[in-house]
Amino acid sequence: MLVLVDQDGPLADFEAGFCSRWSEKYPDRPVVPTEQRRSFYIKDEYPAEYREDIMEIQSSPGFILGLPLIPGALDALHGMEAEGDEVRILTSPLTRYHNCVMEKYAWVDRHLGPDWVRRIILTKDKTMVRGDVLIDDKPEITGYFIPVWEHLVFDAAYNVDSLSRRISWTDWRQVLRQIKIARGTTGMSWRGTVGRMVEQAEQSQQEPHAPRHWYGSPQGRGGRIGGPV
Repeated sequence: MLVLVDQDGPLADFEAGFCSRWSEKYPDRPVVPTEQRRSFYIKDEYPAEYREDIMEIQSSPGFILGLPLIPGALDALHGMEAEGDEVRILTSPLTRYHNCVMEKYAWVDRHLGPDWVRRIILTKDKTMVRGDVLIDDKPEITGYFIPVWEHLVFDAAYNVDSLSRRISWTDWRQVLRQIKIARGTTGMSWRGTVGRMVEQAEQSQQEPHAPRHWYGSPQGRGGRIGGPV
């Protein structure tokens, strides 16, 4: 299978990194414990007057690079490869991207090794990327296209209400094997699986999102074709 893995959450401990920086910079302010988190976005867990401070920490130099590696993540990636899966890191940059983008690459190089750097796919819309499964801690992922991958929710306190299949670095092998058996793809090429999923997604889509020709684009002649980034 072609396995897409989110970076912040499943691989890099964004939560621990933020709590450490927050306590260091604002020792007089409370920290929301990880197990009490109910929102995917940290800023939504704190009073509105703290939001700019939260965004400043997350986009500050060295924040992304300093995130600790999630226990079991590296062994899981190597284990997927050993079972014949293709693995890519599918990650979205922060809106305040100036430090984030470079540091995401540097983080992967530091913790996973240079061979993994070339496997990074950086995009704000993950539905535009093909794969068999996406391991991601975000409870709901939407975008321009109907995804061809199955969303496997990486276990966290803030996504317990998600209806998608769950996964962690303790049970990943069992979950992926169940999916392969259910799809009848054991021993088959992941390319065949993706191809069938693309065909199913295209058939289920009643109306195209945008015209395929330049002369029918929403902006008119010469307009940009494609969805929001």
